[in-house]
This record gives sequence, structure tokens and C-alpha cells, in this order.
Amino acid sequence: MPLKPALAILEPAPTQTQRRRFTLAALGAAALPSALLPARALAHPGPGTLPAAALPAPAVSAPATPGGFAQHPAALAFARQLDAEQGWSDGWAERWIGHQARHRPQIVRLMTPMPRGTLRDWPAYRARFVEPVRIQAGLRFWQQHEASLARAEREFGVPDWLIVGIIGVETLYGRHMGTHRVLDALATLGFDFPPEHPRAAQRSEFFRSELAAFLQLSHKHPRPPDAWRGSFAGAIGLPQFMPSNWPRFGVDFDADGRIDLIDSVPDAIGSVARFLREHGWQPGMPTHFPLSFDPARLDLPTLLAPSIRPSFTLEQLQALGVQPGGAAAQHNGLLALVELEQGDPARGGQPASHWLGTQNFFAISRYNPSSYYVMAVIDLGQAVRARRRS
Repeated sequence: MPLKPALAILEPAPTQTQRRRFTLAALGAAALPSALLPARALAHPGPGTLPAAALPAPAVSAPATPGGFAQHPAALAFARQLDAEQGWSDGWAERWIGHQARHRPQIVRLMTPMPRGTLRDWPAYRARFVEPVRIQAGLRFWQQHEASLARAEREFGVPDWLIVGIIGVETLYGRHMGTHRVLDALATLGFDFPPEHPRAAQRSEFFRSELAAFLQLSHKHPRPPDAWRGSFAGAIGLPQFMPSNWPRFGVDFDADGRIDLIDSVPDAIGSVARFLREHGWQPGMPTHFPLSFDPARLDLPTLLAPSIRPSFTLEQLQALGVQPGGAAAQHNGLLALVELEQGDPARGGQPASHWLGTQNFFAISRYNPSSYYVMAVIDLGQAVRARRRS
């Protein structure tokens, strides 16, 4: 799943893994980056992580950790069942899972959830993505691929600036697509997901299904399973799609006869647009509106209970203490209250900011279920558009 420049770290000479953990703690990111889960299981494999472009990554993939899955009964049973289901009489899945995949302890550490009660910091999160280097890179990307972006907007109704925002947040326009062996990442998370995670069983099942999808994808592809690189959650390519989403939402946008989300920018652009359309993007609808609160009637627990799924009419919002602003009064659909924490007020942070999210805000969250991610994508895309118009 795919994310990337750096925050200041106060610890002396931290290791690379420590840097990643400190960064995640400081940002309080609510979810992984990338177009990942089924319906994307709400898009990213789990809380506490950032898109690939946001994590400081090694120049090359780390060497395989000694010890694979040859002695892991559940992994071998899974591989043999997959071989039987796919008709791979040569034991192809068992060879790759049992004898080639390697357990990666650092991936388990990266997926371990942050302590409960950690306050997130929207200004710090935003600053990692909406910054001069990424904006300038987005401008060059737009200039180089203007025709594909315009065509994607015509065919799928998804605006060019939003596609630019997603690919920029996910991989910094292809600069950071991940250095982990996808085979190792998916096997590790499928068979050794952190047990302290509140949804460990479901997440483990999800990653096993993605491992199966990955082996099916690579079986048809000239690239062998051990040559694919991606995020520590197994997301692949410019748009950081999970393997199951490659055939489901991938588009051969350059018409060369195959879907290539690693080396074909047009395919990546068309695939992002298709993903959003099929997850409910509505052309012409705003993503969010400003608001104010009526303190005497405000019922935040009720308003925040559905998370960012649009659930309230304008009348219901007003009864719960929300005064919609801007063009929200003319909006016909349901809305959600979006809350962005801004650090710990006891340590110099500010009170949380709030917005009204529409169906289109929710559609972007199917790529990554974090409201922080969604707002960063929107802000980056609009910042690049503003630079382009200036």
C-alpha cells in the first residue's frame, strides 16, 4: 500500500525501522496508503501506517530474513490448496510459499498498531504531502501526461487533479513504489499478522487472500513472484494497488494488450479513475464543505459514530448542532462529519478541525479509509492544479 519526505526526529541516530515507527507515532496516521483492499476492505490493510511514498525506504530491498514457511503447517496447507484449486500440478504455489517466501520481522513491526489514545496531527500529516517538492513533481507529471489525465476524466468522470493527488500521495509519481518483496510481505502478514491488532484474524485472512491473488497474477506474468517489489503491505505499482485489485480495476489505458501498473503511467491513470468511479465517485459533486457548531445542541458522539460514511441529512445535522456552510445548504445527499485532530492541545496542539464530507469524500476513502489521507489527496491535487494555473 502505497507515500514520502521527512519529519524531524528527536532521538539520537535512530535506526531506519525506528525512524518509521517514530514517524507513524508523530503523525498518528489512521490507515495505510494505496488502492488496496476489497472494496478495499475499506482500502488499506490496517491502521497506523502511511502510503509508501511517505515512509523513508532503503535504496534496495532488505536481504531475506533466514527462515521461511517450509515448516509452517498453515502456510503449506494453504499453498497445497491453492495448487489444487488452480490446477497447478507442478506444486507452483507450494514452491513459492513454502521454499521461496521469507518471514520478515520488520514488516510485522511496521504493521503493529500504535498505542490507543495517541492523538493524530493533521498539520504534520499534511506537511508530508502538500509541500514544494511534491507539488513541483505533480506539475511535471500533469504536463507529461495531460492527454491521459484528460481522457480519464472524460471516460470515468474523475477530475484530473484528483488522480494527480492520489498518485502523488501514494508513490510521489512513481519515485517510491516500495522496496519490499511482495511475496514476503503478503506471506508474513498472512501467516504472522500481529496478534495484538484488534482485527488480527480478519487481517490475516485478507492478506492470505491477497497472497493467492498475487500468485495468480504472477503466474500469468513474465515477472517471477520473487521479483515484484511493493509496500510493506504488499501494494504494487504507481497507484499501489493490492494484487486482487489489479485485475478487478486495472485498465489497459495505453492499449498495448496488457495491464501494467508498474511501468505504464497511462494504465495507472486509467486504473485510479476506474477504481474511484466504481466506488461511487459522482462527477460534479464537491468532496466536502465547511461548517460551524451550535455548542448548545452539539452532539459529537452521535455525529462521529458513523465515521466518514455519509449518514446525515441537513436537517439531522442541524438538530445535532451543526451549521452547514458554503454550498452545503444546496446539497441533496447525505453528509458525514469529518474530524481531523491537530495534535495534543496539552502539548501545543490545536483543537480538532471539522468538515462535512460528501459521497465523493467517502469514495476517495475506499482507496484508503483514513480521513487524513483523503484530505491530503484533495489538498495536494488542488495545490498542483493551482500551481499549473498560476
